[in-house]
Formats: sequence, structure tokens, C-alpha cells
Amino acid sequence: MAAPPAMKAPARRRTMLLALGVACVLVVSWAMGLVWFVRDARRPPRMPPPCDGAVALTGGQGRIEASLQLMARHRAGQLLISGVDPHATLGDFLTRTPRLLPLDVWLHTTLGRQATSTLGNADETAQWVRAHDIHSLIVVTAGYHIRRAMMEIARAAPGVRLYPFAVQPPALAHPHRLATWRLLVVEYDKWLLACVDTARWTRPVHGLIHHDDTRPAAAAVTP
Repeated sequence: MAAPPAMKAPARRRTMLLALGVACVLVVSWAMGLVWFVRDARRPPRMPPPCDGAVALTGGQGRIEASLQLMARHRAGQLLISGVDPHATLGDFLTRTPRLLPLDVWLHTTLGRQATSTLGNADETAQWVRAHDIHSLIVVTAGYHIRRAMMEIARAAPGVRLYPFAVQPPALAHPHRLATWRLLVVEYDKWLLACVDTARWTRPVHGLIHHDDTRPAAAAVTP
């Protein structure tokens, strides 16, 4: 026998209230996580201890210059610049670097030309650390990108000690702009997805769905 309509209404109401409650908890949790993420992204970098190597992930201002300065300060013995344009050379970086650096820095710098995304950066870095017997690594990228980059590199190169060096790009100097908040929300959502490793689940189409996270052109990889 079917339940009377008077009995179905309270059941539907309880289901709707439960769904609304779950949705509110999810939204509040997401918002609180975003606040933490923004504060973390804007945190000034700490000088890492001396390491075997460093990797700079291209795609934003200041990353390459910061990694070269770490090399000049003897914080890393080897440097990988991951995700450069296929036609870029060390000479391009040498002529566009505003400060004079020791020749030894350039002799121990490798240009990685395979990566076109953060996932690709991690794979390229893993190959490089194995080839150069790297056991400790400084990761240089933007503050809003450092968490995701560290996570993907840790997965690709387990056993390597990672130290973050988060560069503060110009966008983070204006946190109240709509474009900055849009960037931070997108990067926060990407980090959440990276926490469940969705990128590797969708690896065959990863390059197709990450158009905004691709390798820059030669003119855009300058520090």
C-alpha cells in the first residue's frame, strides 16, 4: 500500500533540509580553505637550506631569476628550468638576466623542454633528479602554484626532499582586484583536484583540458 501524501511531504522536507545542510557545509569548508590558500600563497618565501638541486617552473614572472639567484648563493648545486620553449637557449637567459652571474651557475643549468603543464613539470623534474642523483631539491614557482607543484613533484620523485621557494608575482601585490581573485580561485580549485590526483586519472586528455597551464613562448620565459 502506498504511503499517504501527508506522510511523503515530511520525508521530502527532511531530505531537502539534509541536502541543503550538506551543501552549506561544503560551501563553508570550501570558503575557509580558500582563505587559508590565499594567505599561504602570499606568504614571503623562506631561504631554503643548501640542496643538491633546484627546479624553476616556467609560466610566471620572477621564477627563473629567483632560481638563478639561489644558485649564485650556493643554495643549489644544479638547476633545472622546466618547461621552456623548444627553441630557447641558455644564451637567451644570459642576455636577459639583469644581474651578472658567475659562469659556474650557467654551467650547471639545464633547460627542460618537454613539460607543457604542472604534471609535465613533475615528470620532467623526476627524470632530471634521477639523471643527476639529486636527493634534495628546491622548488621555485609562484606562491599560488607552490602547493600543487610540490605535490605533483613529490608523487613523481618519491624519496627526494623538497623545499619550497615561493615567488610573489605582481598579481599578488594587488589581492583585491577581481582578476587576482579569479586567478587564486582557479589555482585553489586546481590544487583541490590535485589532492585526489585527478590529473593522472585523465592523463590522455590532460593537455587538452589545461590550456591555461601550458609552456610559454620564448619571449615569455624571461625572468
